[in-house]
Amino acid sequence: MAMKKLFLSLSSFLLLSTTLTFAAQSWQQQQQGQCHITRINAQDPSYRLRAEGGVSEFWDHNSDEFQCAGVAIHRHTLRSKALMLPAYHNAPLLAYVLKGEGIFGVMISGCPETFESSQQTRRQSEEEGSGRRQRFLDRHQKIGQFRQGDILAIPAGAAHWAYNTGDQEFVVVVLQDTTNNANQLDQNPRSFFLAGNPGKPGQEQEQSHRSSRRGGEQRQYELGNVFRGFDVQTLAEVFGVDEETARKLQGENDKRGHLIIVERGLQVITPPLAGEEYGRREEGYGGRGNGVEETICSAKIRENINNPSRADIYNPKAGRLTTVNSLTLPILGFFQLSAARGVLYRNAIMAPHWYVNAHSIVYVTRGEGRMQIVNHRGEAVFDGQVEEGKVVVVPQNFAVVKRAGEQGFEWVEFNTNDNAMINTLSGRTSAMRGLPADVVASAYQISREEAERLKFSRRETLFFSGSSGGSTGRGRVASA
Repeated sequence: MAMKKLFLSLSSFLLLSTTLTFAAQSWQQQQQGQCHITRINAQDPSYRLRAEGGVSEFWDHNSDEFQCAGVAIHRHTLRSKALMLPAYHNAPLLAYVLKGEGIFGVMISGCPETFESSQQTRRQSEEEGSGRRQRFLDRHQKIGQFRQGDILAIPAGAAHWAYNTGDQEFVVVVLQDTTNNANQLDQNPRSFFLAGNPGKPGQEQEQSHRSSRRGGEQRQYELGNVFRGFDVQTLAEVFGVDEETARKLQGENDKRGHLIIVERGLQVITPPLAGEEYGRREEGYGGRGNGVEETICSAKIRENINNPSRADIYNPKAGRLTTVNSLTLPILGFFQLSAARGVLYRNAIMAPHWYVNAHSIVYVTRGEGRMQIVNHRGEAVFDGQVEEGKVVVVPQNFAVVKRAGEQGFEWVEFNTNDNAMINTLSGRTSAMRGLPADVVASAYQISREEAERLKFSRRETLFFSGSSGGSTGRGRVASA
């Protein structure tokens, strides 16, 4: 009897192991199949959702390129005094502020309400039916301030909001890492709003007729107010309010959308913006922290990469590259994401290169240029002009080269690794430079002298000055 039970147990274990192995292999094959890309396009938004306070634009996350990278991209444009209603998402977000300034908050359960009204700034409201005054002391979690060039990191499931305090539009482009380990759902991006009635009748919606190359109808970006699914009585009880207030939480008759205008201006508790705050670097730069410097409640989630003095690689005749990763913004280590801002001057070239350990999602912020992307078969899967507002996905290990046009070329790129690493094909630190001259001569059937010229003709590292005629003028490297 004991042997029979042991045999049954072993059989069950083997069956379970085989099933799990098959499932893992199937999933891995499915993931690998998503990156069989034969053509890459420079993409525009495929869906727009207009609201009272602005517009949100979404790229087709079902396209081959975005499915390969496992990300979704969207862009928000907020008018002056516009508020983006509180929401949380099923995956971490990495945002870049293209234009404008404002304030934002990220609410994390369990973190203290460290911002509160002082005795002198308490607001007073007269109670109905009595002459008494009730003093109201507001408390909330900390509020941050942002400006053009900021990178913002928002954890998955953390509710957040943003408000445009400036006189001009606030524009932000956002990457949502839908294949991140923090997302236990499928690869579709989802937004869970805590207010309003987003995406419902009364709001202007626009969708392009271009269908996904993966076939079938595009699936609209999913968003809605989570309170609408609860009954009014339950909401009234859990919040300790009357049913009329509970119905307003659901926003059923709210036609303002997910971006609303606060005409009187938003009255919140926030310290003045100190100039030195943007120049501050985290302690321990260049190494991992010891776990004491930051907690989830105090973690720094913003880093500005717009200042030229912040550049990591710089050529005064060609351009610069500024990166932010888990060394400069430690929270990115939990996200497994990083970002970079590139600037190429007129006709300058960024050396042919590939990312060793990350997909790169390039958003053009200004100017225009030419990009060429080559796959492992030696095929040019993309060769074309890109301009402001276009998005191009560069898969891991695909070689890419960028050349600026007459007006220069600027971009921000989001990378799917917290310490994305580049290898170059030409330049002072390139793979070509690291090869022995005889290996180069034999591989390309050239003389040793030609091999040496091929190796050493470029002294720059990553950015090469150029000319409209395509000459190989050399630029002095000021920083590398």
